[in-house]
Amino acid sequence: MTEKKTPFYDIHCRLGAKMITFAGYLMPVMYDSMIAEHMRVRQAVGIFDLTHMGEFEISGPGARAFVQNLVTNDLDRLVENQVMYTCMCYEDGGIVDDLLVYNFKDRIFMVVNASNIAKDYAHIEKYLTDGVRLRNISDETSLIAIQGPQAAGVMSSLTDFPIAELKYYHAAFGRVAGEKIMFSRTGYTGEDGFELYIPNRLAEKLWEACYEAVVDNGGGPVGLGARDSLRLEMKFALYGNDIWEETNPLEAGLGWVVKLDKQDFIGKQALVRIKEKGLKRKLIGFEMPGKVFPRQHYSIYDGDRKIGEVTSGVFSPSLKTAIGMGYVPVEYAEIGKQIEIDVRGQKHPARVAKTPFYKAATHK
Repeated sequence: MTEKKTPFYDIHCRLGAKMITFAGYLMPVMYDSMIAEHMRVRQAVGIFDLTHMGEFEISGPGARAFVQNLVTNDLDRLVENQVMYTCMCYEDGGIVDDLLVYNFKDRIFMVVNASNIAKDYAHIEKYLTDGVRLRNISDETSLIAIQGPQAAGVMSSLTDFPIAELKYYHAAFGRVAGEKIMFSRTGYTGEDGFELYIPNRLAEKLWEACYEAVVDNGGGPVGLGARDSLRLEMKFALYGNDIWEETNPLEAGLGWVVKLDKQDFIGKQALVRIKEKGLKRKLIGFEMPGKVFPRQHYSIYDGDRKIGEVTSGVFSPSLKTAIGMGYVPVEYAEIGKQIEIDVRGQKHPARVAKTPFYKAATHK
């Protein structure tokens, strides 16, 4: 398959980015160092190219009820221009994807994971009803994220929209660098931040303007490597690592986006039964002392008994310790529980930790 290039590809090359192929796109994994880029976001501000993410529009007179039936969270609780995090599930309660839903006056806007675009579209299309229109606008949409304590200052310098009035998990339409686009106060880092949805024809112009403002505020570009360590410090799940079709949102710690008291939705009955029977396993966060750190698929042990597997792991630049996530039987999910991680054939001690690992100053 031919690799796709985002409209920012040449810019990344000029900035010296190391590129990888992810979800069919050539994407920057790192510009200078993952640790430097990670701390850039925690201490100042970073700019990300997230064009690989997927975007769908759902419209028509039945759009709201249709989406309400698709997702686990409650769309009816949203006001106009508000955003919610949610899951789509299969009938058996397994996770199709985790996603953002934007509640606009004339349509519902969805942001889905890059690797799931085709799968999600097929899943949604399967349930389409009369009067509902579904459009995949992923290939015509570029996405820039600006994240960090100085993100609001960056945005304020780029737009005449009153940024201080934009609430966390809300969206707005306004001129950024002279061009009218949609942006939201959302992100995947735990810091204050914004995500800008841009028609491809305007992408390069807006990147240059945003990049200049980010640099002026003490920041710089950030690749996918640091994005992963940032989200892991917050225990934000990554589809394909921590959640997938054989996991359900209750055991993944996403019960807060499952509203079992709302009208029926796809997977609801299965999730009700799972809750009634009680969970058999949970997704935990754990910390490891020393200089070793866990990687995906490393085994989790209690003595000689294998009890689970690491789903994500990294050395935390903010906390200066190794952290990870993994599924274990519920009796091992208690905070402070001692476990062991098999790192290349040698077991190392670890402790079930309270999460999020890092307390960021999220704008709420």
